Amino acid sequence: MTVAPMELEKAKKVGSQHGALHRKDLLRLTRNIGIMAHIDAGKTTTTERMLFYTGWLHRMGEVDEGDATMDWMAQEKERGITITSAAITLYWKDHRINLIDTPGHVDFTIEVERSLRVLDGAVALFCAVGGVEPQSETVWRQADKYSVSRIAFINKMDRTGADFWRAVEMIRTRLSANPVPIQIPMGSGDMFTGVIDLVSFKAVVWHEDSQGTHFDEFEVPKDMYAEAHHWREKMIEAVSDYDEVLLEKFLGGSPILAEDIHTALRRATIDNKVTPVLAGASFKNKGVQRLLDAITAYLPSPLDKGEVVGLHPKTEETTVRQPDDNAPLSALAFKITTDPFVGRLTYLRVYSGKLKSGGAVYNAVVGKRERIGRLLLMSANKRQDIDAAYTGDIVAAIGLKVTRTGDTLCDQAHPIVLEQMEFPVPVISVAIEPKTVADQDQLTNALAKLSEEDPTFRIRYDDETGQTILSGMGELHLDILVDRLLREFRVAARVGNPQVAYKECIRQRVTQETRFVRQTGGRGLYAHLILEIEPNEPGKGFVFENKIIGGAIPREFIPAIEQGIREAMKGGILAGYPLEDIRATLIDGSHHAVDSSVVAFKMAASQALREAVAKADPALMEPIMKVEIVVPDTYLGNVVGDVNSRRGRVQEMHPRPDAQVVTTVVPLAEMFGYATVLRSLTQGRAIFTMQFDHFQEIPEVVANKILQKI
Repeated sequence: MTVAPMELEKAKKVGSQHGALHRKDLLRLTRNIGIMAHIDAGKTTTTERMLFYTGWLHRMGEVDEGDATMDWMAQEKERGITITSAAITLYWKDHRINLIDTPGHVDFTIEVERSLRVLDGAVALFCAVGGVEPQSETVWRQADKYSVSRIAFINKMDRTGADFWRAVEMIRTRLSANPVPIQIPMGSGDMFTGVIDLVSFKAVVWHEDSQGTHFDEFEVPKDMYAEAHHWREKMIEAVSDYDEVLLEKFLGGSPILAEDIHTALRRATIDNKVTPVLAGASFKNKGVQRLLDAITAYLPSPLDKGEVVGLHPKTEETTVRQPDDNAPLSALAFKITTDPFVGRLTYLRVYSGKLKSGGAVYNAVVGKRERIGRLLLMSANKRQDIDAAYTGDIVAAIGLKVTRTGDTLCDQAHPIVLEQMEFPVPVISVAIEPKTVADQDQLTNALAKLSEEDPTFRIRYDDETGQTILSGMGELHLDILVDRLLREFRVAARVGNPQVAYKECIRQRVTQETRFVRQTGGRGLYAHLILEIEPNEPGKGFVFENKIIGGAIPREFIPAIEQGIREAMKGGILAGYPLEDIRATLIDGSHHAVDSSVVAFKMAASQALREAVAKADPALMEPIMKVEIVVPDTYLGNVVGDVNSRRGRVQEMHPRPDAQVVTTVVPLAEMFGYATVLRSLTQGRAIFTMQFDHFQEIPEVVANKILQKI
C-alpha cells in the first residue's frame, strides 16, 4: 500500500487520534538515519544536496563558503567543519526522513556515538580517493555496537585518483563488512559522467546545468555491458538467500525483475548482512537523488527495527516495548544543548507511546518526575512548536531539568531503563581561571551548561593552584569549548596551555587489611575490611567484587565500600592523577553493632585503597594516539624519522595513487604542535589525523621527568 503525499501530511497532523492506519503508515514510511564518515568525506555537502532535492532549500549552501544549513554554529562556519550533530526532517517520495548530520573529526566522536544510539539506519560516506580512513573505522564500529543498518556512498568520484573498486575492497577488508555494489560508476575523475544502476540495469547521467535536478536514464552502454552484467550477477548472488522467488529465478535462469532484487536487498540490509554500495559526486550534484532512493528503499523504518529492550529499574527484569503509539511511553534523551533563545533543549527519540507538550514524564534513571514545557521539531537551529511526539519521532523538549544524556523517559506506571551510552575518557586538559573574582560565577555557570551538553567534557577544581581544569578529547575539542566560553557565554578568563591527562595504575597484587576507628565521646565510627587489589586488563577500567560470606560485613554497607574505593581512585599517590584499570575484591572484614555505619565503611575503603596502592608498585600511564599520515613518497623518510623521534611506532604503510599512508601509534605528549612540524617537513603537502587508541605505561626515564616537574 502506498500513501500519497496528501495522506502522509494528514497522517502527520492528525496522529493516532484519527485511527491507527494513518500512524502505522507514517511509521512504515519513516526513516531515522544519520550521515557518518571520516573528516572531509563530504557529509555536509551531501546533506545540503539532500535538502535541495527534497525541496527544503531553494539554494544549496557550501561548506567552503560558510553558508551550509547544517553547520550553523559560528565556529563551524569559520572553520568549515561540523562540530555538533544537527537534526532535520525531510520528505522524499512519500517518505519522512529524520536526518542527523554528524561530525567527522574524532575530537567530536561523542556526537556520532549518541546519534547512532538513537538511529535505525545510516549512510556511511567514503572518499573515492582516500577510501576507508581511521575515523571511518571508528564510526563503523560505533554503528556495529548499536546494530545500525548501513548503506555506503562512495563520494568524490570526480576527484583525480578516484578508485571505486579500491574503496569497496577497503570496506571489505578494513571494516570486515560485506559491501555489495548496487551501482557502478561510469568513468572516474574528470571522466565521471554517471552511474549504472544494477537493480534497474539502466545507465543514469545527470545534467550539470540543472544542478543535477534533471537526468537521463538509458540502456547500459555496450562497452560496459559485460562488466555491468557481471556485477549484477554478483549482487543477486549476495542477496538471493533473502527471497525465495529471487533464489528460484536465479537458480533456474529465469529473468529477474528489479522488484525481486529490491525485496531481497532490503531484507539483507536491515539484517546487517550486506551493505549496498552507491557511487556519486555530491559537490558536482551527481548521485544524491539515487542515494535518497536507496535510503527509503533499503534502510529500516522503526517498524522494521521492531521492539526495543530495556530493564525494569527496580527488579532489573528484561522489559520490552513495541513501536506502537498505544504502548507505554519509552524515550531516550540523547543530547542536551543550550539555546540562547529558549534555554535548555533535550533531544529525544521516542521508541513507543507518545509525548504531549505540557505533559508529565518519569525519568527512570534518576527516579524523578519531569514536566515537558514545550515540544519542538528541530531543523538545524530552527524550531517549530508541536503539540505531541509519537513513536519513531526525534524531537526536542523544553523544561526538563534533571534529565541528562542517556536517561530514559517513560510512563511511571510502566518504568523501563533503555541501554545507556558509554563515554570515552578525556586525554587532554587545559587550566582556566577567571580574570576577576566577579567572573567566577559566570565561568561556573557556563562550564555547567557546556558539561551538560558534552559528556566527554570533564571539569575538576585544583585545590592547590586554585585553577579549574578542563579535560577533553583533543586540542581541537578544547579549543572549540574555550572559544565558546569566551565568545558565546562572554566569560572573561585566562587559559593555560594544553596538558596531557595522565593516569596511574598498579603493577602488583596486594592484600590490604584496614581498621577505621574513631571515638568522639558519643557514638563512634568503626569499620574493618580486608581488600585485595590487582591490575585489571588494560582498558577494562574499575571492577569491584564482593566475596563476603556469612554476614561479616552487613549487606547495606557494601555499596558504601565500593563508593569509597571509587572516590579514592580519583587521585593516585604518585602525582594525584586518577587511578585506572584496577580490580578490587572485598574478601573479609567485621563490623560493630553500634559504631559501624555507611560513613565509616566508606572512609575505611578509601583509606584501604590508598594504602594498598602504595604497596602495589604504582606507575604512570599516558594516552597513546593512533596517527595516520598521508605523505608524498618524497618526504616519507623524513616523516617516519620524525615519528620515531617522538617515541612513536610505525604499524603499517600502504600506498595510494599519489602518496603513502603511514599508520603509527605515538604518545599524545609528543604530538603537541605536530601540525606545524609536519607542514615544515613536507612543504605543506602531508596531512594527518589523530585519535585516542589506548593508555600505556610510561617508560621509567620519561615518568621520572614528569614527576620531577610536578
